Amino acid sequence: MTFPNGLRSLNHPGFRIYFSGQVLSQVGTWMQSVAQSWLVLQLTGSPLRLGLISTLQFAPMLALSIFSGAIADRVPKRRLLIATQSVLACQALALAALVWLGHVQYWHVAALAFVLGLVNALDNPTRQSLVSELVGKTDVGNAVALSSAGFNSARIIGPAAAGLLIARFGIASAFLLNGLSFVFVLAALAALRLPEAGRRARATTMLEEVAEGLRYALTTPRIRLALGVLLVISVFVFNFGVYVPLLARNVLHEEADGFGFLMAALGVGAVTGALTLGALRQGRPPLSLTLAAAVLACLGILSLSLVRQFWAAVPALFVTGFFAVAVTASCNATLQLTAPDALRGRVMSLYTLVFGGSVPLGALLVGVVSEHWGVPAAFVAMGGSGLAATTALLVAARRPAPPPPAPDPRD
Repeated sequence: MTFPNGLRSLNHPGFRIYFSGQVLSQVGTWMQSVAQSWLVLQLTGSPLRLGLISTLQFAPMLALSIFSGAIADRVPKRRLLIATQSVLACQALALAALVWLGHVQYWHVAALAFVLGLVNALDNPTRQSLVSELVGKTDVGNAVALSSAGFNSARIIGPAAAGLLIARFGIASAFLLNGLSFVFVLAALAALRLPEAGRRARATTMLEEVAEGLRYALTTPRIRLALGVLLVISVFVFNFGVYVPLLARNVLHEEADGFGFLMAALGVGAVTGALTLGALRQGRPPLSLTLAAAVLACLGILSLSLVRQFWAAVPALFVTGFFAVAVTASCNATLQLTAPDALRGRVMSLYTLVFGGSVPLGALLVGVVSEHWGVPAAFVAMGGSGLAATTALLVAARRPAPPPPAPDPRD
């Protein structure tokens, strides 16, 4: 069958196989995210320690992402993903065993979160750069939007299912099902057929290739601005793994099922934002639209500081999820469509570095402010700071480029 224009990237068989496996696995990943946050709050009751878990989980991306992008440009991506996804399955099953046996402690969760971050530092840029190989440049924007929609559909199903599972069967069940969900993505990767050459001989060292990718990104205005917007959203908006459990437990006084449904409301907004972006015309999204969505996402975080009732939290999270995902999917498509083929892995490693690597800073800030001044104050501080930073980027983007130097009359 032929898919309609809004789903056109699914007309590529390889992407269709890969996409189906990823969505099934990501449902389990979101179940684990909810279970991990709830477990930390049960063990410690500390917003600061919850923020530290997110810091440990995303910190490896700060040090390793730019190197993993060079690896992704050198080695067959399918084989690399089979290895990383297998390790992620083992990590989830280890958490399930620790909780099930009643031996879990805070340091266990912290150590396994760090392992998750190490693997994701290699896995994420590889997955991101694989998309263009599956669909070609013409449908990259649509494929990125659909991938984001699938990811956030899992955000709807996973947290809601996790909340119900935790309430009925305990936290271990969520970790166990996540570990088993990797069977689907491994089967999809095994079924994928790509022209995989062996390790390509290079005349340059890996450090030289990393420097080449950084130089290209920093000297290309469109990529530089997209990474700047992504940095703002990552630090000030995308700490939902800390924001939502604190809102649910400390402000709204909800249990695990209420927490799960709040995460689902966020996910519904995110899916709607991704599908809206995917239905737009082909080509790179306008950066003016990306900046406007970033402003609205920051306003969404600010609005959460006023929430005191469950019914008010649902639309606020929907709107925040809508615009936050519209920003990240737009930045992703801009980077993939601007970067040349030979540099795409390294450029997408910068996406991973900025998007994932800056989350620890934001998570730590949310934890510190919440611990000392309360959760609503954290929403004000993060939303207001994000709004100020986005405004600064907007002003910088509208500033005309300096004229080229006048030619020397002696020439």
